[in-house]
Amino acid sequence: MRLPPRMALPIALVYSTLIALPVLADGGRERAEARNDATVQLGPRPFYLVEGMDESPLKNRLMQCEKGPFYRTDFSIGHRGAALQFPEHSDVAYRAGARMGAGIVECDVTFTQDGELVCRHSECDLATTTNIVATDLNQKCTVPWTGPVGANPAPVCCTSDLKLDEFKTLMAKMDASNPSATTPEGFLGGTSNWRTDLYTGRAQVVTFKESIAMNQQLGVKHTPELKSATFQERVDGIFGSQALYAQKFADEMEAGGVKPNETWPQSFNVEDIFYWIDHTQYGKQAVYLIDYDANKNDIVIQAPYDAMDRMAYLKMLKQRGVRIVAPPVPALLAVDGGGHIVPSQFAKDLMGMDFAIITWTFERADLRQGAAQAGYYYDFDPTGAAIKKDSDMFKALDVLAKEVKILGIFSDWPATVTYYANCMGLK
Repeated sequence: MRLPPRMALPIALVYSTLIALPVLADGGRERAEARNDATVQLGPRPFYLVEGMDESPLKNRLMQCEKGPFYRTDFSIGHRGAALQFPEHSDVAYRAGARMGAGIVECDVTFTQDGELVCRHSECDLATTTNIVATDLNQKCTVPWTGPVGANPAPVCCTSDLKLDEFKTLMAKMDASNPSATTPEGFLGGTSNWRTDLYTGRAQVVTFKESIAMNQQLGVKHTPELKSATFQERVDGIFGSQALYAQKFADEMEAGGVKPNETWPQSFNVEDIFYWIDHTQYGKQAVYLIDYDANKNDIVIQAPYDAMDRMAYLKMLKQRGVRIVAPPVPALLAVDGGGHIVPSQFAKDLMGMDFAIITWTFERADLRQGAAQAGYYYDFDPTGAAIKKDSDMFKALDVLAKEVKILGIFSDWPATVTYYANCMGLK
């Protein structure tokens, strides 16, 4: 996913048996007792957030769940692992996400110079997500770090600059930098004060193949995202075409023993989705990531389809076999005149067309000062009328689950979503 997330009558939504839907049912907590998983450890954060809520029926419901049971749930998706505090797409982040009850963990997939698939958020983010500029491999970067940015060019360090064995020597770090630093070690700093560097000491970078094996060992499912290239010519030169790149991605899953009903492959490139639908066994649960322009309050439609209006585009997707879409949280929510969070018109359109919906990203914003200061993921509440503090994030999650009826939500701290999902009896 990119940067700049049922206290109701029983609901039964029928999709393909390949799509696992969150279902609220009476007695959900009682049935969950048998699913209690001692390996799931939520830590103090969800409890801290629930305790900080204003008095309400939702708070009362969530407070009743403080003793569990806690168990893994597909509703809770580990975004880059557990990127709030662990270096994204690292072995420690993936283990942390699984330990927090994420039933599905994400690897963003890009490629090395020798055509191996690895887990990074983008082809060229190594300067801020690893220690590369402080190693000899800095000289292999497309643009090496040479000094304070401004007086010198900003470093551009790509997975495609390196062979696999070189990539594997890197250490993962929190995604941050200090552009004004006069040393490469100083450039590696800059972590936001609401995150932490506590878990950067031994975080290893991971290949796609390793992430598949790790998920299977940890008992979690997969949602890899095929990332668009920074340099498309490198894709064409290494793989032959975008389609063959998408095929390599599917081949890697098949070689790793990934079952079609245990993976939700994603892409922002709708042509990747169409390719998997038409040519692989992984198309039925392919997730089309829909970008959203908060300034225009509308989705971004890629060329050559950008001449279509929104409804025509959605109808085309449906006709082509796209069943699951994943817009970001601000595309799905709005705030009404009374300061209440409600489904957006776009969310209603998607539900009316029977799309299954996943969304992103929870716990990827500093909400201590409310939505007005939180940025992209809370642009649906620009004045902070509904989200006034961090604990209020559960209001948004509750509407997404009960009224938008999402299948699941990516989170940088899966424990928060796991707590809610377990309390509400979501699978």
